[in-house]
Amino acid sequence: MNVTVIGTGAYGLALALSLAKNDNKVMMWTENIKTYEEFKETHMLKSIMDVNIPKNIKLTTSYEDALKEADLILLVTASKYTDIVCQKIKPFYKRSIPICIATKGIEESTEELLSNIVEKTLLTDNIAVISGPTFAIDMAHDEPVALALGSKNRKTRKIVLKALAHNRLKLRPTNDIIGIQLCGAVKNIIAIAAGILKGLGYSESTQALLINESLLDMQKIIYYLGGNPKTILSFAGVGDLLLTCTSTKSRNYSFGYTIGNTKNSDKINKYLQDNTVEGYFTLDTVYRLLRKKDIEIPLINTIYDIVYNEDNPETLATFLINKD
Repeated sequence: MNVTVIGTGAYGLALALSLAKNDNKVMMWTENIKTYEEFKETHMLKSIMDVNIPKNIKLTTSYEDALKEADLILLVTASKYTDIVCQKIKPFYKRSIPICIATKGIEESTEELLSNIVEKTLLTDNIAVISGPTFAIDMAHDEPVALALGSKNRKTRKIVLKALAHNRLKLRPTNDIIGIQLCGAVKNIIAIAAGILKGLGYSESTQALLINESLLDMQKIIYYLGGNPKTILSFAGVGDLLLTCTSTKSRNYSFGYTIGNTKNSDKINKYLQDNTVEGYFTLDTVYRLLRKKDIEIPLINTIYDIVYNEDNPETLATFLINKD
């Protein structure tokens, strides 16, 4: 199978390596000329991740070259660029080609799920999403990992399964494309909160309190926004939440830790400048979305006030202990 990966960051590279393991021909797209030149000269991408790259992975800076032989497309760009990327690939895209969204988040300007953006821009229903407890470095090093695969289209699910699943990567399919995306987005917000508690010096017991309460709130969000509340039990739900709320590999968690540990706006802003923190932008988007839909989730409001309005981080612990 010919598979195109749009986005050559760490996670895009990790997915490309998994695809290559299944003997797919993988074409990765990047807009970074330095990345392209590095790959052209060395067939390595040490500037992204120091791993061996097999010969069935190639790299291009051309959307036309990336898509001309594609049987499957994986979108792995930041959520805020999803609409722009879809507009750019549209002239070269055939509606019959399945698209799998591997990005976690919600489009910022419209507060739309990424699947809705892809569907409206590319006029296709051959859409899938993957999400779950996987850090790029672990997938790249062939650790046993798992992802939830959501799609309303059975044929699309089968194609993604065939291309991506192997003896070190489990995919568990579901038709709840809404719930999978909401889990992947909201867990980044909760990871910030977990980092705040850690930065404040609270124990694993307090972290467990946060995780338990957030699971209930995530379930409500999924229900009110049209997904299946049971999806919270998937790899995209409790699995990813546990991973990102307990590991310093998560930039969302580390950002929260900076807030709780330093309480210094200059250091907090410096972290944001030096790192891509998806949860920071997702928090604002989800906060606005919930307000628009008149959905009351006090935990999200509390995290928002700490991150955006510089409320005392200690209010998070106070809130959790008083939450009904």
